[in-house]
Amino acid sequence: MKIKIPSFIKTGDTIAIAAPSFGCTTEPYSTRLISAVEKLKKRGYKIKIGDCVFKSDGKGISTDPETAAKELMNFYLDDKIDAIISAGGGELMCETVSYIDFKKLKKASPKLFMGYSDNTNFIFPLVTIAGKAAIYGPCIGGFGKEWEECEEDSISLLEGKKTTFCGYEKFQLPENDEKNGPLGKYMLTEKKELKLFNCENETSFDGILLGGCLDVLAGLCGTSLDNMKTFNRKNKKIIWILESCDGNPCEIRRQMWHLKQAGWFEKASGFIIGRPLSAFNQEIMGIDQYNAVTDIIKDLKLPVIMDADIGHIDPSMPVLMGAEAAIKIEKNNFSIDIKIS
Repeated sequence: MKIKIPSFIKTGDTIAIAAPSFGCTTEPYSTRLISAVEKLKKRGYKIKIGDCVFKSDGKGISTDPETAAKELMNFYLDDKIDAIISAGGGELMCETVSYIDFKKLKKASPKLFMGYSDNTNFIFPLVTIAGKAAIYGPCIGGFGKEWEECEEDSISLLEGKKTTFCGYEKFQLPENDEKNGPLGKYMLTEKKELKLFNCENETSFDGILLGGCLDVLAGLCGTSLDNMKTFNRKNKKIIWILESCDGNPCEIRRQMWHLKQAGWFEKASGFIIGRPLSAFNQEIMGIDQYNAVTDIIKDLKLPVIMDADIGHIDPSMPVLMGAEAAIKIEKNNFSIDIKIS
């Protein structure tokens, strides 16, 4: 299955902001939206903001799912729009994607979509059903603060100016997210320490980048949006990029078991696991954030990189889901080298 890589954006292009999950009607998201739009305009982009971004009449998302889906579909099919950035994450975008016609998107010209967390609901089937790559990266609010290395990486990937990403030296504890205000810099107080498994004689692996938020993926598994049997059959190697938002260690273990039992990992060449948000440094009945993953997939005997700079604990690397990539492990770091043909 050949995944189509959309054209990268350039000065003068139009970026649309859609709200298939949460909008930007409360703080700190409203302030971050205004600031992000200003920064992107200064960089030379035209900005089109969807109506749903300013709605808050929905349950768990910006508005009713059908309206939110229509906005996203219209933006993706509009030839005057060059890329889409999600307004935010959320809880119930699964209801929005019930109204997305991925078969129609498969026939459409590809364009870059970027978002993370709940946006896995759109990104994962966009890759596995429609055959279009998308960026698992910051929502629009991430560009509102002063740009640091991870925001520069994300815009550089959108623009196609950088295709190799190596992670960051330090990270911010979740409780410090807003201590410097909605537009403040990260409080990078913690030194990154990767946990590596089955990597003693394995310094590199390659495949198609695929994954997202485990909370969402476990929900998609077994539904009409689960095309993994066909996707596995048509692809030789998959690099699984996984991270968790709300799950405690037991829930992460159940989610990993669920996906493995469903056959999702049959073509896995390796795993990159981001620092979990709720389960970070948590232990329940002998289960922690590490063995919740490694015990379930130990029989696969594949390289596993854990506590990676991906997901809900900042800073986070952007990942072009659906692209072929090579992973290289070096001491306390690793690189994702995206292959753009």
